[in-house]
Amino acid sequence: MDSLILANTRFGFNLFKELSQMNDRNIFFSPEGIKTAIGMFLLGAHGATAAQLWKVLFSEKDTESSRIKLEEKEIEKTEDIHHQFQRFLNEISKPTNDYGLKISNRLFGEKTYLFLQKYLDYVEKYYHASLEPVDFVNATDESRKKINSWVESRTNEKIKDLLPDGSLSSSTKLVAVNVVYFKGQWDREFEKENTKEEEFWLNKIIDKITPEKLIEWTNPGHLEERNVDLRLPRFEVEDSYDLEAVLESMGVADAFSEQEASYSEMFSLSGLRAQKFLHRSFAEVTEEGIEAAAGTGVGFAVTFAPGYENFHCNHPFLFFIRHNESNSILFFGRFSSP
Repeated sequence: MDSLILANTRFGFNLFKELSQMNDRNIFFSPEGIKTAIGMFLLGAHGATAAQLWKVLFSEKDTESSRIKLEEKEIEKTEDIHHQFQRFLNEISKPTNDYGLKISNRLFGEKTYLFLQKYLDYVEKYYHASLEPVDFVNATDESRKKINSWVESRTNEKIKDLLPDGSLSSSTKLVAVNVVYFKGQWDREFEKENTKEEEFWLNKIIDKITPEKLIEWTNPGHLEERNVDLRLPRFEVEDSYDLEAVLESMGVADAFSEQEASYSEMFSLSGLRAQKFLHRSFAEVTEEGIEAAAGTGVGFAVTFAPGYENFHCNHPFLFFIRHNESNSILFFGRFSSP
């Protein structure tokens, strides 16, 4: 099993596990979007801060098997993870008529703050993210609205107010933003006249799935076409998360610490730390298809067989939108509350 594929899948499951412990309602997020945002500020991190970010993306077992070496205070200089993001973004950028998929990254930086040119060059090379100067010092709210407008325009207006009122301040120096947008139609659309209200059972358990099982079940060699009588609820889910506490519980503490954070690969002076890690997501499933979007913002501040089988989704279930060519889970959700 490809260790990077397993690491990517495990990352999404680890996030899902943490979010599940916080609530028992519907969950929906973009593992790929969050991972990309982490990658952009990992590129500027140093020392223990960088090591902790690595360990969130790759477990000890994954890093050993994929030859990613971790040391206590320093990470061996390697661009493997960033090359992986670069290859993924290049793959996503290939034109297709089968569905709509866009992933966009952007840096919004305080216009008076001097970021290292090496960092800006690398983040544009690997993440296709350019820097747009804004005035956080004198026009904080206007800058916040500008960022929100950029996110909204790239998600078909599905992700609004990624950065809520008061989420930024005059001490904000950088906001790294990632957006993921997907829209696709079913190969065979559901007949609207067959849509009707039915019961949805809340007492099923859905916690037995693992990253290894998901990879095994979705392996092309294990898949086969069957005729099924599929009953799927039409639904809409939307949520927002402040992932700082989630990431801290997964082992990232220094990134948000005033004393310990180190982003010396991003800026030559000390004191820069991650201030916010916000994620907002949306998905709508209808008879025609599915539309899904997610925005992530990281703020930095100084300081079937013959016949038909029944497949009836009338109880809590997990659902995924996966990019098969790269084996990447774009969106991960749990529907449990109609």
